Amino acid sequence: MGAIVRILYSLPAGQGWDSVTLMAELAAEFFEAELVVLDGARPTSFARRLASFAPRVRGKGHCLVIAPHPAHLQAILRSDHLFRGFDHVAAWVIDAFWDDRIPAVARHGHFDQFFVTDEEVVESWNQSTGVPTSWLPFGSDVLGMGSCDPDRPTDLQRYGRQPGTWENDESTRDACAAAGLRFKGRPPFGEDPLTNQQGAMDRFAHAKYTLSFTNRVSPAAYTHPTREYMTARWTDALASGAVVAGIPPNCAAARELLWPEAVLELATVDRDSGIALIAEAVRAWHPGIAATNHLRALERLDWRWRFRDLAEAMSVAPERLNAELAQLEDTIRIRSGGSIDKKPA
Repeated sequence: MGAIVRILYSLPAGQGWDSVTLMAELAAEFFEAELVVLDGARPTSFARRLASFAPRVRGKGHCLVIAPHPAHLQAILRSDHLFRGFDHVAAWVIDAFWDDRIPAVARHGHFDQFFVTDEEVVESWNQSTGVPTSWLPFGSDVLGMGSCDPDRPTDLQRYGRQPGTWENDESTRDACAAAGLRFKGRPPFGEDPLTNQQGAMDRFAHAKYTLSFTNRVSPAAYTHPTREYMTARWTDALASGAVVAGIPPNCAAARELLWPEAVLELATVDRDSGIALIAEAVRAWHPGIAATNHLRALERLDWRWRFRDLAEAMSVAPERLNAELAQLEDTIRIRSGGSIDKKPA
């Protein structure tokens, strides 16, 4: 049985990757591995030539590449891999739904195992690369940063992109106020991923409902035009005990991992009818809903479960991760009265 000695993470351009960046740091901590953070992971032309023609060199230890986009798999094309190598190299691709953008390095023997966050593309990755591929869905640091706080003065918290009907925070605030709802707009951005994430989680922990819509009805230049998927906007809100109001993605992760109290589903993107439905739900809200959502998130969404599945697949057993899993299970048993209702991927 080996150990993960190095985790490579490519820091993507743009905002919105704080959850993944902090997850990579958490993985390095729990796997007791060296974390190497790369800026964009653009290999040199020399490295690209080696990737195409040079046989893989196998060395000692395991390496895990956390790739925000398929192109970031090129992070493996570093001199220490090309000339010294690892015994086993796995990659966890976050936006794996871009399966038409799988780079050549994924097909040239440099990887032994792929994990993708979308069950729908497991087979396409498997066929395109010839490498065993498994589903490992998105998660959240529920145990470390989640909340079941019963005191939630905000009725509706906006987060992330929205359909055009919900995009203007000022007019949405006025419409919510007319319906008796306390609304908060987009949180300010901090100076670093941890500050951003803590700010967002604090907003979620003080909200009864958060507002999110699937990319099918709330598209953007960076979203997939046809495939729907679950992101941190859902998992982090639920980790904080909030209910997500909106239209959930039609995908395996939402079907398999969410629970009845997790989502207040709106029929359309029409703001006025949505506010009316949310106002009705707020009147019936009670602190037990936050407690249930936090508990279910502990059971189903915590990154520690994902790391457990990674560890089992890669045949490693780091002591720190095992201790974290034991703490997670103890917390769930105390909160639930003895049972764990997790749905492993």
